[in-house]
Amino acid sequence: MSRPLTVMLVAAEASGDNLGAGLARALKAKVGADKVRFVGVGGPRMAEQGVESPFDITDLSILGWIEGVRAYGRVKRRVAETVELAVREKPDVAVLIDSWGFTIRVAKGLRAALPDLKIVKYVGPQVWASRPGRARTLAGAVDHLMTLHGFDPPWFEKEGLPTTFVGNPSLAIDFSQADGARFRQENALSPEQPLLLILPGSRPAEIMRMTPVFEQTARRLKAARPDLAMAVVVADTIADDLKGRVAGWPFRCILVEGDAAKKDAMKAATVALATSGTVSTELALAGVPMVIAYRLGGLSFALTSRLMTARHITLFNIAADKRIAPEYLQNAATPEALAQAVAERLDRPELRAEQIAEQTAALDLMGRGQPDPSAAAADVVLSVVQAR
Repeated sequence: MSRPLTVMLVAAEASGDNLGAGLARALKAKVGADKVRFVGVGGPRMAEQGVESPFDITDLSILGWIEGVRAYGRVKRRVAETVELAVREKPDVAVLIDSWGFTIRVAKGLRAALPDLKIVKYVGPQVWASRPGRARTLAGAVDHLMTLHGFDPPWFEKEGLPTTFVGNPSLAIDFSQADGARFRQENALSPEQPLLLILPGSRPAEIMRMTPVFEQTARRLKAARPDLAMAVVVADTIADDLKGRVAGWPFRCILVEGDAAKKDAMKAATVALATSGTVSTELALAGVPMVIAYRLGGLSFALTSRLMTARHITLFNIAADKRIAPEYLQNAATPEALAQAVAERLDRPELRAEQIAEQTAALDLMGRGQPDPSAAAADVVLSVVQAR
């Protein structure tokens, strides 16, 4: 009996775990579930598709320069374990997903240990926002790049790296079964009651930095609006930490767990307050006006801000080249400023409608409605294997 196609998938964060799971499902659909096996590193979504990770990826969810320096020893050990896994399992192709700091080290380790292994990078570094030299670094470490955005390929192709725009799976998320009325009924909320949906993030550092700010923001809003309902989306990667923090909030707060409940909550929400990330695209798809915030460690932000060239951090703002959703970064992300921005949207239905319309138009600029991105990514991976 011939050996099944062996694909190594490596993801180090929740967003990459989702991308890896989608790619695994698409590969199974194209070649047959019994003709492909997966090895590698990932989280719970990839585990559902058969990727048995040798370690928990939570401690690889690192933000900022200083945090990266502190975690260097741990990252180095995890890189070595990942390369050892590849040497042992001998995959036909390795797909390294997002997480630049970790995956570029894995790529170099794989190249040294298994020179003939084809390596595909899924999501490149954001060279259009900062440090364009990383495009050349990546070109020397992998064989092919798959990008989420149509504006990415030229940056890498000019360095000689074959690059394919496959699209953003977040744009293909299906909200057809989501039901905001069901969420309100299950949580004893009236149809007219305003609901603020809070999304603090999926990384430990995000929870540590953003949750206290969001709590103080929520306190201000609740004091002025006693009928305002609150719900917090709990990512499984940080569930225990976030639940413990929210338990101390002095008002009722609905905890939202699982993809189905999250989609229902998004459809039910009046306004969202979110930590910057891929979730902004999901919220826009659900038709929720949002306020975006983000904080890094002080020194990390000082270093990063010197290298930033992008005018926005939210993807649909970047696509439209316009501040559709307000963004509050670092010292600007105060409870006072966030509460004011959220309050404006709670109090002004016409502002909510205008923002929703502009968000929707920006999603079209990002490529909404294109063929399934996970299927496109699977085609690229299979073509790389066949050309080996």
